[in-house]
Amino acid sequence: KANLDTSQTIVNVWPHSSRFGVTNLSPKFFFCLSVALLCQAGMLWGHPQCLDYGPPFQPPFHLEFCSAYETFGCCDQDKDNSIAAKYWEIMDYIDLQGHELCGEYIKDILCQECSPYAAHLYDAENPQTPLRNLPGLCFDYCSEFHFNCRSAITLLTNDKHIQECCERNKTRFCNLLNIQDQDYCYPNVLKNTDLNSNLGSVVEDPKGCLQLCLKEVANGLRNPVLMLHANDNTHRVFVAEQVGIIWVYLPDGSRLEDPFLDIKKIVLASPWIGDERGFLGMAFHPKHKHNRKFYIYYSYMDKKKAEKIRISEFKVLASDVNKADPRSERSLLELEEPAANHNGGQLLFGLDGYLYLFIGDGGKAGDPFGKFGNAQNKSTLLGKVLRIDVNGKSPDGKPYRIPPDNPFVSDPKALPEVYAYGVRNMWRCAVDRGDPVTHKGRGRIFCGDVGQNRFEEVDIIVKGGNYGWRAKEGFECYDIKLCYNSSLDDILPIFAYGHSVGKSVTGGYVYRGCDSPNLNGLYIFGDFMSGRLMALQEDERENKWKKQDICIGSTKACAFPGLISSYNKFIISFAEDEAGELYFMATSYPSAYAPHGSIYKFVDPARRAPPGKCKHKPIPVKTKSKRIPFAPLARSKTKLDPAEEKTKARKVSKASRVTSLPDRKGSQLTRAKKKLLPKKTAAAKEKKQKKKGVRSRSSL
Repeated sequence: KANLDTSQTIVNVWPHSSRFGVTNLSPKFFFCLSVALLCQAGMLWGHPQCLDYGPPFQPPFHLEFCSAYETFGCCDQDKDNSIAAKYWEIMDYIDLQGHELCGEYIKDILCQECSPYAAHLYDAENPQTPLRNLPGLCFDYCSEFHFNCRSAITLLTNDKHIQECCERNKTRFCNLLNIQDQDYCYPNVLKNTDLNSNLGSVVEDPKGCLQLCLKEVANGLRNPVLMLHANDNTHRVFVAEQVGIIWVYLPDGSRLEDPFLDIKKIVLASPWIGDERGFLGMAFHPKHKHNRKFYIYYSYMDKKKAEKIRISEFKVLASDVNKADPRSERSLLELEEPAANHNGGQLLFGLDGYLYLFIGDGGKAGDPFGKFGNAQNKSTLLGKVLRIDVNGKSPDGKPYRIPPDNPFVSDPKALPEVYAYGVRNMWRCAVDRGDPVTHKGRGRIFCGDVGQNRFEEVDIIVKGGNYGWRAKEGFECYDIKLCYNSSLDDILPIFAYGHSVGKSVTGGYVYRGCDSPNLNGLYIFGDFMSGRLMALQEDERENKWKKQDICIGSTKACAFPGLISSYNKFIISFAEDEAGELYFMATSYPSAYAPHGSIYKFVDPARRAPPGKCKHKPIPVKTKSKRIPFAPLARSKTKLDPAEEKTKARKVSKASRVTSLPDRKGSQLTRAKKKLLPKKTAAAKEKKQKKKGVRSRSSL
């Protein structure tokens, strides 16, 4: 950053780059340098971005000095104070008349580090391009500054070329500070309503599609079906592959070489594209830190060759928190599957401490089992949401208890485990953490329920609810006789979409993280078959959820280091880390044995949380296995190919100089000030003292 701190180094190309109107190099060189430096970043102009290459933010506290940017910008209170200190250090060497003439100019120029367009003003959109050490100024403003305050130039920059050539030459100085696009130079950038009207809001394209970005965090996975954390303050995540292997990823992004659990010899999976069997679900006990228990949901084949679902309890080894004890398995529940599809697969603990199980309807098409189908038959566990208490055994010998407030415990025609019914094949459900401040929405369970051949739906699960299948699919009738039965009394989805949009919903999460405050309250989900990402926003006044598409791919919106704007098409699952940040898993080839799955983190390019707000201190974990560092496969929009990097490096080495900024107490700046400017007056000192308080789970 362009400040008086010695911790930064600036690469300065002003004297040699054609962009700034220099005349001492050939036109051919100017063109080459422009291509090398500007074409990489030129498309990014006008993109709100700070000098640390992150989106702007809303400062948590009032800014005393650069108050013009306290609503939205790139400075927190500490940075504002450091800019104020720099300002007063400069003003120490300016007399009273200079205070009146130049004070506002100097303040405005210094405060451009706080502008939401700071990276543009300082040519810092791309970390591989040189950084200016003064912001881009519009020519008229620059001319006024030079006319009134040219002797202050040496106080604002230590660039010798500028110091030697520009104090007397206004045209050369203002050409050096010029920006090609006059919409973005200071102060024009403040007047551009197109740029500033929606600063800090989620960017929408002309069709209303929300522009979000992605960060690749894992790859090379075989159909990653889930990612979850143990809620133990270690900030590790556990990633399960459909074949039956769970991996541990550490907070630094590395993966442990030895798996957490490997039961691929037991799990029933195949290489068939779209096979719905395999390792499907997992949940950590709410008191996992103390009892080391977790639960899994998987397909297997018994000795009689019958295909079944098993829900089991495991424990983590006492000697290694990154290893499950494979001998600790305790089977809680087993169900025979009439068909290979519609296996459900979600496990989660509600806020009540009970384990919820989401069981598919048994497979085939149209739930053809019995008079009304499995989903409407409360005497079978298929097509249901179940709720059990894993902390004990039932008097009848079951390895779990029935919660006493389960809705059908007193119904002789219903199984007591049933919590809700009428579901087809719910694929990915999540508990809402609730608003971070008000806790509104906390504990709601959202599910995506895969449709038959017309509609996909999103539901909120309530006790005793009937979700309509097979009588209804989405909002429409599927079985007309059942649909018009007066006893149906079904709960409608909060949202449903037709197969022109997608053919297999993948349920997501309500965003409650810290990094992207704009997303708070959005339910983000997707479709496995179409690869579409979508969001639902609750409208409490109308009691409706409004849908918006999410678009990944805008070069401008995602032009931050480390971010990408493409992903694998088949969206398998969504996930939330311990901090509440949101991810999804996708593959380019949906086979359980194909290592083409990746995990992506959502990032809002329009606004981030203030620096420091979202920091975490993970509890250190001892690892006995080798750590494998993460190597991204996707290419960031700001990353150059190795060949491009070498070419650029050669050209920059010819055309640039590295200048270290002087120390705040250093002699270079002080000597320049003493030579060029008169001493401050007593009145100026007094004024200074006064101011210093400053999957395909679809229609088979």
